[in-house]
Amino acid sequence: MDHLRYSGLPFEEQRTAFLDIVSADTLVREALARARTLDLPDWLIVSGALYNSVWNHLTGKPSGYGIKDVDLFYFDDADLSYEAEDAVIRRAAAHFEGLPLPVEVRNQARVHLWYPQKFGRPCPRYTGSSEPLSNFASKTHAVGVRYDADGQLELVAPFGLDDLFSFRITPSRVMDNQHTHETKGARARENWPEITVVPW
Repeated sequence: MDHLRYSGLPFEEQRTAFLDIVSADTLVREALARARTLDLPDWLIVSGALYNSVWNHLTGKPSGYGIKDVDLFYFDDADLSYEAEDAVIRRAAAHFEGLPLPVEVRNQARVHLWYPQKFGRPCPRYTGSSEPLSNFASKTHAVGVRYDADGQLELVAPFGLDDLFSFRITPSRVMDNQHTHETKGARARENWPEITVVPW
């Protein structure tokens, strides 16, 4: 099986292939459909559920293989309290009940409030749900998908898709996230031995 068949192609061809693959995946398709009806402001399904589903498709693995959860970002700066976000998390838990994997919902307007305590370094105050992708530890993981107002799938990929389609986990080095890059890279290689992890 030629798992690298989309590597090196022009971005538009990769974008089409990416959206075709994730929209055909049963887990991602259902998560996107439910996220759309949850009615969150500026929402975006990001990261593992997407790039892992592409790798599963290209290596002949089943839907959901190697995926821990589905990450759902939203952005609401009207109320930055923990209680407001917690209410959304609880509403989402009921909304996504029955999905084969848990959905982790996080308000990106609040990240700068808890990030320093959790990771020991500051985090910028974001202005939208797609902005954090540019600060991910690895460029490869910086992908997000949502439905636009016309019901079309919209891709957010600040570093493009060639690393993903080349099975190459490349550090972004935007923030001091070496540990995250190396930990996620090692875990990915256990599930997809075709992967190369570029050193930090």
